[in-house]
Amino acid sequence: MTPLEKACTIALRDCLGVRPEESLLVVTDDVLSAIGRALLDAGRALTDRAFYLEIPGQGLPGSEPPDGVAEMMARMDAVVAPTSRSLTHTAARRAACAAGSRVATMPGIAEDTLVRCLDADVQRIAKRAERVAEILTEGRVARVTSPAGTDVTLPIEGIRGIASRGLILERGQFGNLPSGEAYLMPEEGKAQGVVVVDGAMAGLGIIEDRPIRIRVVDGMAVEVTGGEEARRLLELMERAGPQARNVAELGVGTNDRAKITGTILEDEKILGTVHVAFGNNASMGGTVKVPFHLDGVILSPTLVVDGETLLRDGEPSF
Repeated sequence: MTPLEKACTIALRDCLGVRPEESLLVVTDDVLSAIGRALLDAGRALTDRAFYLEIPGQGLPGSEPPDGVAEMMARMDAVVAPTSRSLTHTAARRAACAAGSRVATMPGIAEDTLVRCLDADVQRIAKRAERVAEILTEGRVARVTSPAGTDVTLPIEGIRGIASRGLILERGQFGNLPSGEAYLMPEEGKAQGVVVVDGAMAGLGIIEDRPIRIRVVDGMAVEVTGGEEARRLLELMERAGPQARNVAELGVGTNDRAKITGTILEDEKILGTVHVAFGNNASMGGTVKVPFHLDGVILSPTLVVDGETLLRDGEPSF
């Protein structure tokens, strides 16, 4: 068995829990079809009811798949989606879970990421995510600072933290594979301060030279400055509309095998980092349903929740 075959088998058998009597759908696109077909092959070794669906790879991150895809997803026991544009925060994914499907999304997945990050201590990564999710759930205010200039306050009282454990075994569950993060949506309209993205930005890759500086007022990005990546982020926000500026998510990475690659699926999972996303928060219980969700990774952050320091200069205490 090759490393890729082993990783695909772990993803479907251990993380998604596919059983012989179940139906499995692989949703991929023309960009990631090689990984999609590898997952299909692994799926066919687990069940006789493995199906494959390839969609176009164009579109904004978080935009809906073509007509008919949502209906097919909702009819399956399990869905795995290695796609170049994320399906995580789409109505199609939410409808599939509401119908009982287990959904694993793999936005922008690279073979190296799949092989390296699934060959890990999954239980330990999951326990870290659960611990951080508990602290976020109990918290009232989170503050993130960083050497690059981040200083943002995010009210979170009464909002449930979500542990993305990488174990998607119950009806209606969903998550990324590979995984390892805890996250929630901040209270809408209340975040204040500055977010400086100096690691990576979804849709843009690694931040090479000048960090992206995003000034946040009343839960909205009101100013985006920096270099070329900042200009491109602003263009994407303007294409999606005003709600794309919404502060949608605060996330904390818990995967010690993850590293900066320029693919946000892995970048946002790095142990010792924080990410803040803008746009759609409907998947986390919010009201913003814009077809746009981009995460920005902050390096060496200090994260304090109600006086408890979870990260100090990127060093975790959990």
